[in-house]
This record gives sequence, C-alpha cells and structure tokens, in this order.
Amino acid sequence: MKPVALITGASAGIGVELARVFAAHGHDLALVARREDRLKALADEIAAGGRPRPTVLALDLERRDAVATLAAQLTAQGLEPAYVINNAGFGLSGPAAKLSRDEELAMVDLNVRALTELSLAFVDSLERHRGGILNVASLAAFLPGPGMAVYYASKAYVLSFSEALHRELAERGVRVTALCPGPVPTGFQARAGMRLPAAARTLELPAERVAQIGYDAFMAGKRVVIAGIGNRIVVSLMRLVPNALILRLADQRPRVGEAGK
Repeated sequence: MKPVALITGASAGIGVELARVFAAHGHDLALVARREDRLKALADEIAAGGRPRPTVLALDLERRDAVATLAAQLTAQGLEPAYVINNAGFGLSGPAAKLSRDEELAMVDLNVRALTELSLAFVDSLERHRGGILNVASLAAFLPGPGMAVYYASKAYVLSFSEALHRELAERGVRVTALCPGPVPTGFQARAGMRLPAAARTLELPAERVAQIGYDAFMAGKRVVIAGIGNRIVVSLMRLVPNALILRLADQRPRVGEAGK
C-alpha cells in the first residue's frame, strides 16, 4: 500500500495551504472535501509544479458513513494514510439557542465526530509508517465563546483530545499535534456569519504562514502549536485573567444598541 498524507477540508483556506506545504516536502497526497472542482484544480496546480498529482476524494464528512467510505476508496486505490490532517470544520455565529439546531449538530458532526473517527481509523497504518495526526484546533480552544458557543466548545474538544492522543500514541511511534491558529483571512468568517473586531485583526496570520508553522511543529513532534507570537501572548495572558472577565471579553454577541448596525 502506498503511503499518503490525507488532508481534509482541502478545498479552501488553511487546507489548501497545508496541501501545498506537504506536497512541497515530497509527500504524496489524498485530498478530501465536498467541492470536487476545487480539489481537482488544486491537484492540477500541484502536479504542474512537478509533484505527483494528488488523489481527489470528493466526500461530505458530515455523513455517518463517510469515514468507512473514505477508507474503502483509499484501499481500492492501493493507498493508506501515513499522516492524517484533520482540517475540515466550520463555525456558526449567534446565540446557541437561536441558531439552527440542525446546523449546530452538523457542526458537531464535522468538527468533533468526523475528526475523532478519522484520528482513530488509521492508527495501524500511521504506526507502520511512523507518521501521525495533525488536528487543526483554534485559539478558540482556550476559552469559552458566548455568541459562538458550540464552535468554541468543539475546538476545546479538539485540543483536549489531541493532547491525550499525543500521550497515548507516543509509545506506538505516532505523533499527534494540535495546531491552534488565531484569526486567518479566509472564507471562514463569512461562512460563520461573524464580523472580526479590529483588535482581533491585529492577530491575523495568512493561511500559508499558519500551514508552514503547523507542518514544522508536526514534524518536530510537538504536542500543541499556537500560530503567531501575538496569539501565544494572548493565551499566556488568559491564564492570568479571571474566567468571568474572559467570558465578557470573548462575547461575540452584539452589544446593546449595536444589533442594528
């Protein structure tokens, strides 16, 4: 079986840049996302650069049978993961009780359930190739997020789960890293229906920089990497601030008088 780096959410944003970074370092790729046209365009770009053309797997990871289907497709093509990069995910902005329940549960399915299943489904092949799992969490993993409650909670899960797996799988030679970016100028904010405050924009990093930071930390076997010195400072300061104040500062909901702006 041919080893590949399996990258989910590879049709946009950080996922695209992770694919470019892994390809640039000589890894064969299997790209997963719903938008097949974007995956094919990225595969063509990578092949045009002299790298092996990635395998394209158009799949909706929110489906309950998605990982089983993915595993079967990889096997049918003689592929097995040496690395699993769980980047697929999305957020929703607004009070949890007012958002679409179906969309919130779909977010849990993708951000939590699919990531968990993908992290565990290929451990044997990861061990054979002494590879690992790179899970894309967020700065949101370190604090509660009123106004994006389910998204923040999903990323807290990703961080906790990844840190535990880092410990559990170390004895099998499988590295696990949680990548925690802050704000990144991609389509995420538009999909989530959120407006980024001016202060948060000072912490922005381009997706290509986040991807390179994540790759380097992953290959170095780090447990957690927070992308950007500004974001690392923010996380350090949060440990010194009372939780009640963090809740107020992290509240994404419009203030009184701002709702109509």
